[in-house]
Amino acid sequence: MNCHIRIKGHLDPSWQEWFEGLEIVQEQEGTTLFSGPLADQAALHGILTKIRGLGLSLLSLEANETLPLEEADEP
Repeated sequence: MNCHIRIKGHLDPSWQEWFEGLEIVQEQEGTTLFSGPLADQAALHGILTKIRGLGLSLLSLEANETLPLEEADEP
């Protein structure tokens, strides 16, 4: 699954490993965008739990299910 999670404020990119390797981009609007692939919904819930635990404000969440490459190539 591909995810895009936006939070209020800037979080240093050094947190990337703790957030399952999601790319961390500080945006000019004073927000931080986490983006990248996650294994499943359990991993997504883990990320959301970490965001809550740090007291960060969630602004938006987009998650798109993607098929593994071998399934996407099948007719």
